[in-house]
Amino acid sequence: MRVKVISRSTDEFTRERSQDLQKVFRNYDPALRSQEKAVEYTRALNAAKLEKIFAKPFIGAMNGHIDAVSCMAKNPNHLKAIFSGSMDGDIRLWDIAARKTVCQFPGHQGAVRGLTTSTEGDLLVSCGVDCTVRLWKVPMLKMVDTSDHNGDNSQPSAVYTWKHAFWGADHQWDGNLFATVGAQVDIWDPDRSEPINSFEWGKDTVLSVRFDPGDCNILITSGSDRSLTLYDLRMSSPARKLIMKTRCNSVCWNPREPMNFTAANEDTNCYSFDARRLDEAKIVHKGHVSAVMDIDYSPTGREFVTGSYDRTVRIFNYLGDHSREIYHTKRMQRVFCVKYTYDGTYLVSGSDDTNLRLWKSKASEQLGVLLPRERKKQEYQDALKERYKHLPEVKRIVRHRHLPKPIYKAANLRRTMIEAENRKEERRRKHSAPGSMPVQPFRKRRIIKEVE
Repeated sequence: MRVKVISRSTDEFTRERSQDLQKVFRNYDPALRSQEKAVEYTRALNAAKLEKIFAKPFIGAMNGHIDAVSCMAKNPNHLKAIFSGSMDGDIRLWDIAARKTVCQFPGHQGAVRGLTTSTEGDLLVSCGVDCTVRLWKVPMLKMVDTSDHNGDNSQPSAVYTWKHAFWGADHQWDGNLFATVGAQVDIWDPDRSEPINSFEWGKDTVLSVRFDPGDCNILITSGSDRSLTLYDLRMSSPARKLIMKTRCNSVCWNPREPMNFTAANEDTNCYSFDARRLDEAKIVHKGHVSAVMDIDYSPTGREFVTGSYDRTVRIFNYLGDHSREIYHTKRMQRVFCVKYTYDGTYLVSGSDDTNLRLWKSKASEQLGVLLPRERKKQEYQDALKERYKHLPEVKRIVRHRHLPKPIYKAANLRRTMIEAENRKEERRRKHSAPGSMPVQPFRKRRIIKEVE
């Protein structure tokens, strides 16, 4: 007679140390677990609810300015450093971790409109309505040892006076030139007291400028004549110009897809374009109820943050037409500038109430070091929410955002106006000759023409 005996090695079920987890053996045959999908759905529902419970995006405010914050700049050498300029001419270097001022840069006699740092992070360029460009040495040692900082003052290493007021500035991603905008576009070398090149297309004021991350010779500007203009430093004149129905307050390139850029428009929307094809927007990002004042991409290029005149900060997916997150506080006023930190974990917003505010880019993310078990559980919950996101209950919980009453009412009013406009256009089309009023997609509707 043969006897079958179950035999197994003790190594398979014995823990090496007492702190280790017990190994659990499971049979994954779906016939044994008829309720597995129901259990997973309940877990996804609970994960969505827990995300709402733990969503606390606001970290803290950094106060010190005595007037509205007008512009900001990041330091590529220090993750926790950020510069801010205000409407009274005050420039400050902040330590985000301590939420304190490290150094002040006094000197401007009017509003600071443009701030940018060099590629190495050791030079700060500022410009403003007092017609001066000032170069500052960044105090690197104070950023390394911030234990004894007390807001010391720094003196400019160079002051260049020019013929007109400035509205913005940006530095090349890989190079030593920087650009300023105002009555025209000026290209500067830090070692020269006058611009080495100037571009002009029309007589209207240029509001913002951004260099292309992929090609240091390409830059884009937005102007008060409702235009977006592409420049090439290797050419003697501007390359292309796109005229829209409303003006763009700011523009930003996608760092991972440097042929694409997104413009923050006065008509409450953001428009993503491909620089190779400007006749229509790739995506229209909707959500704000007032003019969008500033925009900045995350380092991954998969998200961007916007700040608006409606006193909110929104985070959009770069392919999404609506925001995935909206941040607001009772005290925060009109937001003039926003920045992602270089690690993509935090946002900084500067507003009319003189404060800078620090936010988490993921509202319910746990700060600090996560244990491997915690990280795996979070990944599992995220995967569950992604798997069941189309089901009504999970979708409702994940999408819900509490809005302040004025913004909620303004959004409803705006929705009513858009629906009325669409009905009117549809009736006109019905009572017109066939083909005389072709249907125009919204991506092309806000564009007037492209000039070369």
